[in-house]
Amino acid sequence: MPQNLQDTINALAKRRGYYWPSYEIYGGQSGYITYGDLGTKLKRNITAQWRRHFTARQNVLEIDAPIINPEIVFQASGHIANFKEHSTQCTQCHRSHRADHLIEDKTPLENVEAMGGDAITRLLREHKIKCPRCGGPLADPTLILTMFQTEIGATGGLTGYARPEAAQSMFINFKRGHQHARERLPFALAQIGKVMRNEISPRRGLARTREFTIMELELFFDPQNPRCPWLHEVEDETVNLLTESMQADGEKTPIETTIRDAVDDGLILTEWNAYYIGVSKRFVTGYGVPPEKQRFRAHLPDERAHYSAQTYDHEVQMSFGWLEVSGHAYRTDYDLKSHQKGAEVDMTVLREDGTRFVPHVVEPSFGLGRQFLAALEHAYERRGKRNILRLPRDLAPIQIQVNPLVTRDSLPEKAREIHATLQEAGYTTQYDQSGSIGRRYARADEIGTPLSITIDYDTQDTQTITIRDRDTWTQVRTPIKELPEKLQGYFSGRLEILDLGEKIERD
Repeated sequence: MPQNLQDTINALAKRRGYYWPSYEIYGGQSGYITYGDLGTKLKRNITAQWRRHFTARQNVLEIDAPIINPEIVFQASGHIANFKEHSTQCTQCHRSHRADHLIEDKTPLENVEAMGGDAITRLLREHKIKCPRCGGPLADPTLILTMFQTEIGATGGLTGYARPEAAQSMFINFKRGHQHARERLPFALAQIGKVMRNEISPRRGLARTREFTIMELELFFDPQNPRCPWLHEVEDETVNLLTESMQADGEKTPIETTIRDAVDDGLILTEWNAYYIGVSKRFVTGYGVPPEKQRFRAHLPDERAHYSAQTYDHEVQMSFGWLEVSGHAYRTDYDLKSHQKGAEVDMTVLREDGTRFVPHVVEPSFGLGRQFLAALEHAYERRGKRNILRLPRDLAPIQIQVNPLVTRDSLPEKAREIHATLQEAGYTTQYDQSGSIGRRYARADEIGTPLSITIDYDTQDTQTITIRDRDTWTQVRTPIKELPEKLQGYFSGRLEILDLGEKIERD
């Protein structure tokens, strides 16, 4: 029996084909998830929305670079020296665990990673934390490199690593991107693709896996001309900020401020980072997370990555606590200078006044699996004995379910005809004639299908069909000939269910 909301969603996801643990027939392997048909479609729709918010109107250049990188790339970037986590091993069963996570699970403390190695060791001892698997004593934690290492070439000889982020691809291809941007600043490179992190102890399913898709963007600008021309579009957007100084003072309640005020007050160091924070709020709100369930938490100095001058995590309140869904880092010129030195290649750009400089960078970075998880949890509703996924119309993996009322008297043939017409019109549809109409509606609700169309005996006489709304269970009667125009209005957000036809009053 499911014991909490995440258990319920995991069970629903497996049952309906959103996702399930990988390698099930061999007993599974922690840190790996396989997405089913519905999950693959939902991922694709989230990706499309991310592109709409972050790349389409801004004319961002997109690239697709290799996952495996030679060791020299990560030596230059600082990952070999810094991409490490504190691991502790059980002295009895010899399982390894991420030390800061064990402390967070056993105490009210948050962001333990930022406290540093000495504090982590002390907290393990003070709270007498044991191995969660067998209860055995734990060894003092050590720093472990959490990148996958491999050999490049069938006979070896060259060490490589699977990329733990997509960012380095944008930095090492900066000169090409600058050329294709007609040598103008600001410009941005974006990449959506797989990354790998050899997590010490993956947990919470989609929240922390060893292989996942990242959606990342690097915006290059002149630090002498740091203005963002699009800031006015989001400057009135309100955000909940938890700053470095607030956390240092023990404050846990964010302040509500506008993007404009956050910049003017120095809470966000660059206009570009502020712009992307505002866009991020709109993106996450768009897939169903209420604004009051969102906050932007600044990294403390000991928590920030080696390349960052300031980082805000965009966090979403979940049933198990706050979940980071994106990171917004001001990386200064650290990365380009590092690769300029490592590759001995000039990364400078010429100003109109003849001076040369290395561009600065801001980075919004999104883990697709975490967007997916947040969208599912915030869409979930239990109504009576039914599960409903109230996914936004532009995210739902199946837009329309088509049902014949019964499987006789030519109703299936008419239903399949309408189903085919909708598919040709570009809608993602599903045909269902199995079981009672009530059970079919329940299945559509559980997978998050916004509309169900039913062909019944009146269809033959009046050339009308029934449209049922997932969220309200309202049903309307609509002429078939008006269906294309009505559906276009509904899925564009211009029309609601009662605009689609004449309401059917239930007894």
